[in-house]
Amino acid sequence: MSENQEIIAYQGVPGAYSHKACTHVHPEMRAHACESFADAMFMVEGGDARLAMIPLENSTAGRVEEIYRLMPKTQLHIIAEHFEPVNHCLLGLPGSSVESIKKVSSHPQALAQCDTHLRELGMEPIAALDTAGAAAALAESGNPSMGAIASSLAAELYGLEVVKENFQDIEGNTTRFLILARESRMPHLKPELTYMTSIMFTVRNIPASLYKALGGFATNGVNMLKLESYMASDTMQATSFHLDVEAHPHESAMQLALQELHFFAKDVRVMGTYLAHPFRHSKLKIEG
Repeated sequence: MSENQEIIAYQGVPGAYSHKACTHVHPEMRAHACESFADAMFMVEGGDARLAMIPLENSTAGRVEEIYRLMPKTQLHIIAEHFEPVNHCLLGLPGSSVESIKKVSSHPQALAQCDTHLRELGMEPIAALDTAGAAAALAESGNPSMGAIASSLAAELYGLEVVKENFQDIEGNTTRFLILARESRMPHLKPELTYMTSIMFTVRNIPASLYKALGGFATNGVNMLKLESYMASDTMQATSFHLDVEAHPHESAMQLALQELHFFAKDVRVMGTYLAHPFRHSKLKIEG
């Protein structure tokens, strides 16, 4: 296998949460940092990387809308999903303490998610482009009164200390990632396993088209878990949709639902079928 086939691409700088997700899912591969989501995805499409780790949504910040616009521009397939808990850590230079840190730098979302703790400790928030970048800048600054909010991986990479773990105000912040590849990897259907299938489509210009397009999933008992809409073009005349269902295309109920979807929708594209991540089962147990 060529060297580029051992690469998993992600957006961000070393130590970012996307990087951490790469090390958790594929520790045997070399994680490669890219400036943009598009760069990471097109590395895979161009054969310069085997996989891409792309965030789709976060339980606190919501969806990453850019991904929905990028996916139709590629021929990539979703081969897996990964749920990564976001554990914000307060980082400092070696020897730093909560008392010595007066200002804290990080991405605005991370600062917002740690706002209560920052206020309680009297620390001034400083906005940065990203969490790992703030950690790298802190390491270069040598300023003991500065801190950063980033991952434990960022602390390890940049020689910083974790002054306080779980620094976020609310527990349970989680990011869902999609793992993308050039080739489809349709898993064999096993009745005892739970599968996810992701579909993109555009509705036809007829009354109640979305209702009719999705009706086949309801009448055939296929569980729809996520539906996102986005404008597929600059004309704002065609609305496209991303749909996640809990089913495998080889199941008869799913086949009937897809037939109905094709009748009432156009540009239907099955992005991938993959095993449901264990996180989904743990959430069901908690909520049940």
